[in-house]
Amino acid sequence: MSPYILDARTATPHFPGIGRYVRNMAQALPSLLAADERLIVLWNPSDPTAWNPSPLASQQVEIAPAPVSSFGLGQQWSIPRRLRQISQPLASNHQSPLYHSTYYLMPYRPGIPTLLTVYDLIALIHPQTVSLRARLFFRVATRLALTASQRIVTISASARDDLLAHFPVSAERVTSIPLAADPRFCPQPAHEVARVRAKYNLPDRFIFYLGINKPHKNLVRLVQAYAQLAIRIPQLVIAGAWDERYPQARSLAEPLGDAVRFLGPVDDADLPALHSAATLFVFPSLYEGFGLPVVEAMACGAPVICGDRSSLPEVAGDAALLVDPTDTAAIAAAMRRVLANDELRQQMAEQSLAQAARFSWQRTAAETLYVYREMISTPQ
Repeated sequence: MSPYILDARTATPHFPGIGRYVRNMAQALPSLLAADERLIVLWNPSDPTAWNPSPLASQQVEIAPAPVSSFGLGQQWSIPRRLRQISQPLASNHQSPLYHSTYYLMPYRPGIPTLLTVYDLIALIHPQTVSLRARLFFRVATRLALTASQRIVTISASARDDLLAHFPVSAERVTSIPLAADPRFCPQPAHEVARVRAKYNLPDRFIFYLGINKPHKNLVRLVQAYAQLAIRIPQLVIAGAWDERYPQARSLAEPLGDAVRFLGPVDDADLPALHSAATLFVFPSLYEGFGLPVVEAMACGAPVICGDRSSLPEVAGDAALLVDPTDTAAIAAAMRRVLANDELRQQMAEQSLAQAARFSWQRTAAETLYVYREMISTPQ
């Protein structure tokens, strides 16, 4: 049996986007395995916040404890040792397992054929988001991870282009495989929308933004654009983790009073209803490896305005209004146009659903499994 080892130690609240990727991959892969294939999922039982994949265990899926953090130096010897433990019983059958690292902080001498997933290069493309020390560390650690890996998966064609532009990696080693919205992201029933409106005290009409406030998310320009609207109805509702190092958006919103709401982190289970309730979803990010919030909003039928940079045109297609995220007036004009036209909003909502349906975790898992099989069948 060909074993594929998926490293799920990053499925923690610290990695919300990566965690979504890992969980959905682990859940989608088993149904695609051939009879002579199996999946081994590594997880860290010593982390109380970690996702526990144990319910996935079956004849073809094994859950393997690996109690070491992705941030811990100890993984440099403990994970290769764990991989050897898995590999040794297979050696007599001339079978070599494959290791899929889901983060660039990984064992850099894993000892078996390795696939690495690269999500984005924000630290290099938007260096203002991190310190010089962090940028240097990212570059060195990513180079080590790329050297340790025979193949690389990126989550968009844009991210693939960025990787090839910044690191000496041959193009044939890198495959782009898009992500998708979790199946729970779909238009929500009226009672669920009403529950979420009551929980967060939301008006009937609101513009929604979901994401952290780091500079590349461009939240400052979103608030500035909203301030240009003649009528501050609907309300601008901003949800997501807040980094206190970047207070500018909140400061700019203060003169607007209750017209701008900062919800902070919201319950993950409430996101489908929040997207379903929104009059408009606006995501003027300057850079995304993929842009999961856009496809999740679309899967719930929300009309979407987003930036025209990096991966977002790939994700949004023709379904969203794409704007220059550096042009505050353009963002304001797009919001004004959509809010003033009920027919356009309905058309955009329908296009959102159609565009989101182009992506699925079954497709993501199937294309990744194809790479696994290529690696197993090709001498490394």
